[in-house]
Amino acid sequence: MSVETPSPDDVLENRAPSVGRMFLDRVAQTPQHEAYRYPEGDGWASMTWRQVGDRVRMLAAGLVALGVEPEQRVAIASTTRIEWILADLAIMCSGAATTTVYPSTMGEDVAFILADSDSRVIFAEDDEQIAKLKRHRDELPEQATVVTFDGTPVGEWVISLDQLAELGEKLMQDQPDVVEQRVDAIGRDSLATLIYTSGTTGRPKGVRIAHDSWTYEGAAVEAQRHLSADDVQFLWLPMAHSFGKVLLSVQLQIGFMTAVDGRIDKIIDNLAVVKPTFMGAAPRIFEKAHARIVTMQQAEGGAKEKIFNWAMDVGKEHSRRRLAGEPMPRSLALKHKVADRLVFSKIRERFGGRVRFFVSGAAALNRDVAEWFHAAGILILEGYGLTETTAGSSLNRPEHYKFGTVGPPFPGTEFRIADDGEILIRGPGVMQGYHNLDDATRESLDEDGWFHTGDIGEIDSDGFVRVTDRKKDLFKTSGGKYVAPSLIESRFKALCPYAGQFLVHGAERNFCTAIVTLDPDAMQQWAEQNDMAGRSYEELVSSPGAREMVEGYVKQLNDGLNRWETIKKFVILDHDLTVEGGEMTPSLKVKRKAVEDKFRDQLDSLYA
Repeated sequence: MSVETPSPDDVLENRAPSVGRMFLDRVAQTPQHEAYRYPEGDGWASMTWRQVGDRVRMLAAGLVALGVEPEQRVAIASTTRIEWILADLAIMCSGAATTTVYPSTMGEDVAFILADSDSRVIFAEDDEQIAKLKRHRDELPEQATVVTFDGTPVGEWVISLDQLAELGEKLMQDQPDVVEQRVDAIGRDSLATLIYTSGTTGRPKGVRIAHDSWTYEGAAVEAQRHLSADDVQFLWLPMAHSFGKVLLSVQLQIGFMTAVDGRIDKIIDNLAVVKPTFMGAAPRIFEKAHARIVTMQQAEGGAKEKIFNWAMDVGKEHSRRRLAGEPMPRSLALKHKVADRLVFSKIRERFGGRVRFFVSGAAALNRDVAEWFHAAGILILEGYGLTETTAGSSLNRPEHYKFGTVGPPFPGTEFRIADDGEILIRGPGVMQGYHNLDDATRESLDEDGWFHTGDIGEIDSDGFVRVTDRKKDLFKTSGGKYVAPSLIESRFKALCPYAGQFLVHGAERNFCTAIVTLDPDAMQQWAEQNDMAGRSYEELVSSPGAREMVEGYVKQLNDGLNRWETIKKFVILDHDLTVEGGEMTPSLKVKRKAVEDKFRDQLDSLYA
């Protein structure tokens, strides 16, 4: 299969000079079209582009009234919600730069980020976020003002979003063109965003992203012609992460409606209501959905489980022939039609029934999981990028995709594989550098503009990129054999529907071991199937039956591995890994070193 790709020149010429200009142009082009939908009470409220434009102008003018200067930093510490987006757009239209802060960030790290970025205004979601600021107020930049979404205003230091809008409305009475003037003054190289890396190792680094990079991302996606103004996006991703933020740029460029709700526990309910045509997500969401569906069918047992398994076998063979371009036997086509009516249509309905494709990013998606969904008629397009490359650098396309790869590069972006296998990226999406860290910038960004990603990979003859592991995660056993842990870990999670996390360990050891966690929701279903209903999670995961279950899946895993990669021993933790426990980043990546350090005694005991 092939597709005509727009030339890089077309993409580069088809973008606005700034995010602020891209937003104002969108408002002018489609003022009456629905822009956002968001939860309100027991239902959903809606805003047109004109309504969003009016609100953002007042908030942007309010920031100017507070004394915010061009490229000065304004922070947002909040979960994903409509106010986050309005605040970010206001910052863009005031000429300032957004500093993103995960709401789960500890107070001392929040203070570090705000001080390092020199953020002069801080949007804080609620009293919990305000309390963090209050405890570390002495460490914050001088004259910092807090604007809260739901929190309690405190004199002149903490004001409400409405109070900020009132300041803006008053300023615009005297200077009606103040926002347009600020937007017109923004250059392509002006700083738009400081995104602090979520810190799988060490202290977070502020990644400096220019307006030009965000507008390039929007234009590059539009140029591939896979989305239109008629699409509907459901957005739940953390907006402090580049994956979530880049989807806003794509929306501004194309103009489709976005439903916004960052509550992870509401994703499935929201999909049924919103009925999106596409959604971005981290692989963990697809792993959990796959595990949930499989374990539910196992719990049903009997004829329903047999029908489900038969349908999946049919779907996988149908999918394999489609991908290989082989002719479809009439008997298989008829079986697939029955399987679709009995099983696959019901799976798709769980996701709203209208999804054309999902986009998976932020971490590696297991190929088996992608193929399972494809067998059910759900396409997951895996992409690749980093905070340092403004999220999107490559992506599979709906009409041309290869499972196990992250697709070809975006138009205008170049990939190269270094002699040691490291992936290098060059293009408009690459960051300006790390904030206040010149040495770190020089280590990652060479003189020719190539960003050294730290990932190992390869490029096939069709230009599709395959990421095999993180360079820093590769380890060598005491026998001198290299092991790529992430590939083994994702394979186990695809095999075992009860898995929470699986972390492979073995650097300088004589064999590999693993830390295993089990998913709390999936284990409740396992308990019902194994006459252990009503037992606590700790009782379940420490039971002989659970260990025997995990051993069975580890054996399946080992059957497909090289001898030196096989997992000889493992430990099951009494809890799943969490962001709050410091074991995962807010973007749901495991903090490998932190986990190994935290459970060093358990790991050492496996080698005793």
